[in-house]
Order: sequence, then C-alpha cells, then structure tokens
Amino acid sequence: MAEVQIPMLGRGIDEQRFVLRFVQPALVGLIDGTVSTLAPIFAAAYLAGSREALLVGLATALGAGISMGLSEGLSDPGTVTGRGSGLVRGTVTGVATFIGGSLHALPFLIADVDHALALAYAVVSVELVAIALIRRLFMRVPLALSLVQVTLGGALVAAVGIVIGHA
Repeated sequence: MAEVQIPMLGRGIDEQRFVLRFVQPALVGLIDGTVSTLAPIFAAAYLAGSREALLVGLATALGAGISMGLSEGLSDPGTVTGRGSGLVRGTVTGVATFIGGSLHALPFLIADVDHALALAYAVVSVELVAIALIRRLFMRVPLALSLVQVTLGGALVAAVGIVIGHA
C-alpha cells in the first residue's frame, strides 16, 4: 500500500489509514452537506426569496455540520474500528458537511432570486462532480457510476425542495 504524505501532520501514513481517517469522513460530510441542504434552501428560495434562502441555507449547513460531526465523532472512539480518533474524524466530517451545505447557499447573497437560483444550480453541479471525482480517486468507484449516483441523489432532494417551494 502506498504511503501518503500529510504536511499538516509532518509524517506519512499508509493510504488505507488516510482514507479511513480523513477521506471517508470528509466524503460523508461533503455528500450529506451538499445533498441534505438542497431541499430547505430551494424551498426557502421559492417561498420567500434570496435573503431567506441564504439564512436557511447557512443555518442548515451549520446545524448539519454540528450534527454530522457529533454523529461521526461519537459513533466510534477509534478503538473499535481502528479508524483513528473520533474527535479528528468528527471534526473532519463536521467541517466538510458545513462546506458542502454552505457553498450553494452563497449564491443567495444575490438579491434577485432567479439569478441566485441559476448560480446555485451551477454550484450544486460543481459540488456533485467534485464528490464524484473524490469517490473515483479514493474509493475507486467508476466515474460514470459515481456521477449517476450523486446526481440522482442530489436531483431527488432538490426536487423535494422545488415541489415544496411551489406548494
């Protein structure tokens, strides 16, 4: 197994441990943050406008980040599975969840909700492609399959938000 250099830790660790301790928790966070926040953000945008979508999006991303960080950190102290410190994994997952959930909320800084929505859709597309590429690189999931999986998941949740937003 190849060794991966981690500059912030000042040492290398084998690739499998790196994936288990850092990549997988970050990937779980990115996926959850990106997908789970789509419905509330888009529903808020259609129901109330840009400012409200931004605030709902940031609140959702922060809440999801805290929740996912706690879930990952408390689910295994690291001694059960050998996946490393629960605190580190929880922090990685929580930060990644916040990032995944907040990036597509930022377009709602634009007051015109139609322009904000168009940009938010583009940001979500970039997020989903990035997730698929990370899955391809580290989890060895074929890129086409990963794109279908993450796009389908994102589209389903976004559709929920759009439908509810038009209720």
